[in-house]
Amino acid sequence: MDFKDQLKNLFPEHKESEEPVKEKSNIWLQEDPIICKYEKRKGKPITILEGYNGATSDFKILAKEIKTKLSVGGSFKDDKIIIQGDFRDKIMTMLKDKGFKVKRVGG
Repeated sequence: MDFKDQLKNLFPEHKESEEPVKEKSNIWLQEDPIICKYEKRKGKPITILEGYNGATSDFKILAKEIKTKLSVGGSFKDDKIIIQGDFRDKIMTMLKDKGFKVKRVGG
């Protein structure tokens, strides 16, 4: 007896759903690459993303998504996403998976 059969015995009136619904983000993709650069401010490393020319609300959603996936702090100021720490490689792979073009600037 597998797990699904045990659940059917416990909850006979429950109907099984077909597939889990995946959440799609409606972020506008652009032709120009997003610039991902590294800086040090007050001796601490930060990663800056700039060059997004879509809606500001979409860029804020993207900033929140990056911060939650990486579990780091950051902010959104002057049409730039500022992430605490050097996460250029991880951020670039995340953005490429979403369909963005990303350009690495700096060392």
